[in-house]
Amino acid sequence: MTSDTTADVAHEENDDPRASFRVDTLPRGLRSALEDYVVRVRRGDPGGLPAVLGLLVIGVLFSATTPLFLTAANIGNLMSQASFIALIALGLVFVLILGDIDLSAGATGGVAAGFAAQALRSGDLHHAVGSGVYTALILGMALAAALAIWKRLYVAGALILAGIVLLVTGADETHVWLAFALAGSIGVAIGVFNGVLVTSLGIPSFIVTLALFLTWEGVTLDAVNSQSIGTSNYKPWFSMTHDNMSAAQGWIFLAVVVGGYAVSTVLRQQRRARQGVSFDRPALTALRVGVLAVAGVLVVWWFNQNRNPNPGPAIKGVPWAASVPVAFMVVFTIVLARTSWGRHLYAIGGSREAATRAGIAVDRVRIGAFVLCSTMAAVGGLFLADFSGGAQPALGQGNTLLYSVAAAVIGGTSLFGGRGRPRDAILGAVVIAMIPNGIQLHPGLPISVVQEITGLVLLVAASVDAISRRRSRNA
Repeated sequence: MTSDTTADVAHEENDDPRASFRVDTLPRGLRSALEDYVVRVRRGDPGGLPAVLGLLVIGVLFSATTPLFLTAANIGNLMSQASFIALIALGLVFVLILGDIDLSAGATGGVAAGFAAQALRSGDLHHAVGSGVYTALILGMALAAALAIWKRLYVAGALILAGIVLLVTGADETHVWLAFALAGSIGVAIGVFNGVLVTSLGIPSFIVTLALFLTWEGVTLDAVNSQSIGTSNYKPWFSMTHDNMSAAQGWIFLAVVVGGYAVSTVLRQQRRARQGVSFDRPALTALRVGVLAVAGVLVVWWFNQNRNPNPGPAIKGVPWAASVPVAFMVVFTIVLARTSWGRHLYAIGGSREAATRAGIAVDRVRIGAFVLCSTMAAVGGLFLADFSGGAQPALGQGNTLLYSVAAAVIGGTSLFGGRGRPRDAILGAVVIAMIPNGIQLHPGLPISVVQEITGLVLLVAASVDAISRRRSRNA
């Protein structure tokens, strides 16, 4: 090429407004993807790396000190121990991305599970809890529905009204799934109250949710009449943390997850290619799908082996305690990554003022995040009640909230807002659950060690978060 031709090409590139963005339009291969990840880590976005390192360190430590840790039976138990932490942590991710906090999440789970259990046990919730509590519950949910409609959260309003219908007709007392629907509706109502108090009155979320945490502790006592209500007699409830999928259900679940991921990933890369922005090469996309498929096949195959070390009925299949959180994780990942609401959530967490100036309905998005958080807290409360043997007066209190927040933070969700992914909350929940699980296999260690190790792990995770934020500002 002659010098004149070179000059002409250079001149054309300088005239082309896309020339300065040429790197962003190139297709990415494996090497480019790895380089991009290293750059993100150096700039202060470690993602789920702390959780992965925590899994490796704690896993190696416990497996080296007791041969029982990596047994099939113990891994199955670990899934049950991590399930309710993971579900509540998934909801907390939404408010943490905003830079807010929900300290009432654990108690919300207790309230929701308490009313559901009481409705099923008594067959007459009105008589069981008394007219005062019953009337207050209906009026509170009606007010929450009105607030949701006022804030144009019509889906939330409809779900709360459906819960009121269940209460008035007594349908929640006849079938366990309708009782679950009531619990979810109560969670939605609590989320609306949290969000409206924070956004409309301007009360810091820390204060609002701390006050409601104390309130819901008292309401839980009213719901269960200060008694423990067993849930083991209700098959769908007992199955949450005690039963497993059949072998066929496990393979179908894996096929849906992997197939959905493959289709959505391919469509997304094709769309990015048409829009002229950077996209992954087909080989890189195939590699990602292949790794997920291989890992999934190994996990499902392993769970389908008999985990019962004693003579008797076989215990095998993917635990529902593992598959349900994973299913929610997939849905929430799509919501955050593929919807305008999810992008608005990250934008608000990055800069609330900038999001307002950009025309984003900040208050409505924030209330929606609190609604999702409380709804997942209600689901987590149902799992916790099953794991602990029933709806108890102190259900959802104690360390439940602390473990759930720790799971989200260890997974890479920033306490300062703007960063977090559902997948990493699942990893963080497993890390948190591994600590008491491993300690229980060492009878000589005092129970206080669980608190001490968990606190130190959370402190390390928060330190990583603060250092990462500082590096991202200086990058």
